[in-house]
Amino acid sequence: MSDANESVYLRVKNLTKKFGDFVALDSVSLDVHEGEFVCFLGPSGCGKTTLLRAIAGLDIQTSGIVEQAGQDISPLPPSERDFGIVFQSYALFPNLNVIRNISYGLENKKMPRAEIDTRVNELLELVGLVEHRTKYASQLSGGQQQRVALARALATSPGLLLLDEPLSALDAKVRVHLRHEIKQLQHKIGITTIMVTHDQEEALAMADRIVVMNHGTIEQVGSPTEIYANPASPFVADFIGTTNFLGGEVLENGQVSVAGVSMSGGNDVSKFNIGEKVTICVRPEDVLVTDEEASGASAFSVTVTDVEFLGSFHRCHLRPNDGDGTDFRADLSANRARNLDVREGRILHAFLPEEFIRLYPEARDGNHG
Repeated sequence: MSDANESVYLRVKNLTKKFGDFVALDSVSLDVHEGEFVCFLGPSGCGKTTLLRAIAGLDIQTSGIVEQAGQDISPLPPSERDFGIVFQSYALFPNLNVIRNISYGLENKKMPRAEIDTRVNELLELVGLVEHRTKYASQLSGGQQQRVALARALATSPGLLLLDEPLSALDAKVRVHLRHEIKQLQHKIGITTIMVTHDQEEALAMADRIVVMNHGTIEQVGSPTEIYANPASPFVADFIGTTNFLGGEVLENGQVSVAGVSMSGGNDVSKFNIGEKVTICVRPEDVLVTDEEASGASAFSVTVTDVEFLGSFHRCHLRPNDGDGTDFRADLSANRARNLDVREGRILHAFLPEEFIRLYPEARDGNHG
């Protein structure tokens, strides 16, 4: 995606939002490109919904500006901003059927009836609800209601689509199906979309770029692959996916000491001084486990303390035999776990490949946030 200014559709500059003494957004800046699908991701209270509502004009910022298509929309009320919004609660009108719910915004714009009918039929086709057109909200499933809410948000052909946790009220299977549908729909019509979610899997599956938020600030912005493979902070590493954090110390010649073993510290080691305490981060799927002592000094002896069966893979809890008693996890395919005869009490050898190691300053009090 180009960073050229002309491709920036939405620009947030130094946005701050305070509720009394509480700072919900702390000087947040972000560019969203035309046609992009961006997810705001983070734990409850991180500021992601406040940021979405500020963009919509539903919560006016304390300071900073919002620009859409080159225009400063900060002072405009929601009714004068060019967006469609879908809420977690669907917010359908219970006394109106599907057709009337979708056509509501078009009727308010005094569009001719024939044009409204054409547009509503297009949208019913788009969201796969043609046969449910005369039903009321109470006669529809949660997934169908959310499709109606989506069609209603798209009815006026807005430049920006805002999705506020749109799938969180649905059961897991429907959620997975609908997120695929929404992503396909967004791609098909090319509308710039921002979605708020606390579900990392949802963000990884749907977004072109993810904005990870914490305590009213942006921790990292990047593609799902970048965020997952190169987390900018221990908080991001911990929030996205599953991560091991091991204590270590920087040695000479690009080495780090972990669990009594010297190993290569990877690309990050040059950022630290010799003797500095560090937190070593590695994903469980990147830990290599063998039943033979691996060649090289960087493999260390471990005891299996627990095994979780998770369907297609086993999550093994391993304790370094020369370490400080801290367990870490390795994810092994079912086949690999069988071949290694993984079970509680089994002694194996673990290896942390340097290309998958990330180093951070030593975590304080075990807090990776």
